[in-house]
Amino acid sequence: MIRLFIRNDLAAGADVALDEAQSRYLAAVMRLAVGDELLAFNGRDGEWRAIVASLGKRAVTLQAQAQTRPQARGPDLDLVVALVKRGRLETIVEKAAELGAARLRLVATERTNADHTRVDRLQAIATEAAEQTGRLDVPQILEPQKLERLIAEWPAGRRLLFCDEAGDAKPALEALQGQPAGPWGVLIGPEGGFSAAERARLRALPYAVAATLGPRILRADTAAISALTLWQAALGDWRS
Repeated sequence: MIRLFIRNDLAAGADVALDEAQSRYLAAVMRLAVGDELLAFNGRDGEWRAIVASLGKRAVTLQAQAQTRPQARGPDLDLVVALVKRGRLETIVEKAAELGAARLRLVATERTNADHTRVDRLQAIATEAAEQTGRLDVPQILEPQKLERLIAEWPAGRRLLFCDEAGDAKPALEALQGQPAGPWGVLIGPEGGFSAAERARLRALPYAVAATLGPRILRADTAAISALTLWQAALGDWRS
């Protein structure tokens, strides 16, 4: 069944007017008819079974019928990733949504090989991935910021898995063993790696846990997927 992320509140009998893009998707692409069912969620009210109440090419209205799942929260996990080329960054966003990240923080480092990105496009990719993967919320994509500012504004109480490509840290699963659950971040560097000064500063942070992702050099997208998988296996919601 089609799943659709919407901004509107959801409650029994509530009418939901979709925007033009979503209306076109349901009417012209999926060719739904009045009375057809789909699932809707908004990140607040759980997942709801809804029907198409009215249908036009540019204006579709849904009516919420019954809640199918109550709202639930995934792990409080941020993926912090240095800006990389568009295709790889889009892959990272899609897979991070599938793997349960709550937020993606984009950073610029000394060796970042991309200096800008379209956050709105990345947010759309995250939304589509959330719709397809069955999660009840959509990861937030934050505007890029410099690594120095990220460190200065890092939330109190949130630990950070620093994926250090130098190879002199513990393997990630070993490094996470015995660590507390709760708010975390996973930091993935640029294709050129962190500078020596950046590595030293990150390793000195009291909340950072340095770890290696194995003996081979990984691309940023592979590193992000691997690190999120290992964190989920060690401390995330895969355990339950």
